[in-house]
Amino acid sequence: MNHSAQRPTHISEEEWALRVKLAYCYRLIDFFGWTETIFNHISARLPHIEGEYLVNPFGLNYTEITPENLIKVDVNGQKLDDSPYDGNPAGFALHGAIHAARDDIHCVIHTHTNEVSAVAMKKQGFNHDSFYGAQLYGRVGYHDFEGITLFDDEKSRMLESLGQKHILVLRNHGIAVGEFDIERTFFLLWTVQRAAEIQVTSGALGGEDVTLEQNIQEKCANLTQMLIKDSGFADKFYTAMVRKLEAEKGPCW
Repeated sequence: MNHSAQRPTHISEEEWALRVKLAYCYRLIDFFGWTETIFNHISARLPHIEGEYLVNPFGLNYTEITPENLIKVDVNGQKLDDSPYDGNPAGFALHGAIHAARDDIHCVIHTHTNEVSAVAMKKQGFNHDSFYGAQLYGRVGYHDFEGITLFDDEKSRMLESLGQKHILVLRNHGIAVGEFDIERTFFLLWTVQRAAEIQVTSGALGGEDVTLEQNIQEKCANLTQMLIKDSGFADKFYTAMVRKLEAEKGPCW
């Protein structure tokens, strides 16, 4: 990945590397068409620092986000640095709750693309009969819509809905996914998005779907999790997508 952006002297090399990676993630979400104008969030936990996270400055397009203008916030979305930009505390009712409760989740991405939001509208939620849907078997929690996510009292209920899973469908709304790092979170989101796209397309066709046996769904989900955890698969995918982004759009900064 391109590290040509100049690191400010007050930012450590480790934090700067995370900022570069997270800024690329915002650009990739835009590149794939998964943005919601200036809304939604991708948050990443700062290494070795409890309760501090990087997130987008509210009001900027994802294509305007750079490693330097990402802002540092606490789990309540309150700004911790002297950036001229502010955060959007509305998003951290969700992000802050997950980060504070799950030590195994260092990055959270929230989207509501058409396909994901359509699946979130259905009582069934995700089915697990497609190649990508099978990889999500046993990994999805569901949270009933309570209105725009703003209030602290909803946090405990969202966490209960998520449990120990890594995918939270926000009914009538969208989705949040979280993993150990940015690369794994992005790959998980891509898998979820592909599952939603295929499910929506299949539902628009006539005829009966071919269903998969539960043991096949479990096998697919377990294999995917093993690949993501141990093989470097997500890292290779992420860096390949960054190369594709910059080959088509030019250097990001």
